[in-house]
Amino acid sequence: MTADHQNNEVRTAGWREWLVLPELGIAAIKAKLDTGARTSALHTHSLDIDTDKETPEVHFSVHPVHGSRELVDCRAALLEERWVTDSGGHRELRPVIETLVQVGQERWPIELTLTKRETMRFHMLLGRTAMNGRLQVDPARSYVLGRRPSHRSRERGT
Repeated sequence: MTADHQNNEVRTAGWREWLVLPELGIAAIKAKLDTGARTSALHTHSLDIDTDKETPEVHFSVHPVHGSRELVDCRAALLEERWVTDSGGHRELRPVIETLVQVGQERWPIELTLTKRETMRFHMLLGRTAMNGRLQVDPARSYVLGRRPSHRSRERGT
């Protein structure tokens, strides 16, 4: 995995931004940039872990746009399973994957936990570990780094 981080400039982002997860085929997903969350999280449907392979894989589906019928089927290598404590104090063992995230014009690899977030307003949280050294959050602003990306770039890995 490569990162397209040309300089060490920390960019200012809003508390919510449109992101792209190119390796998962997700061309646009609205995310809450959450400095209170250490780990990034993605809401998934029909999560299945396949441990029969040499490298275990996770198969899951994502509704990238809240309220939309669009469903993206995803597959990624399982990095590990990790205990995560949510904001309500509940502990959950979650699968963890590594994937590229694109925010504005920059891409870099992040770790992403997979969980159920159907009761939450945002299907994705970008946690402070993923933002460290790259983004700072202005809580008074939204969509600082751009509007919803085009759905035309659905090709994985682009």
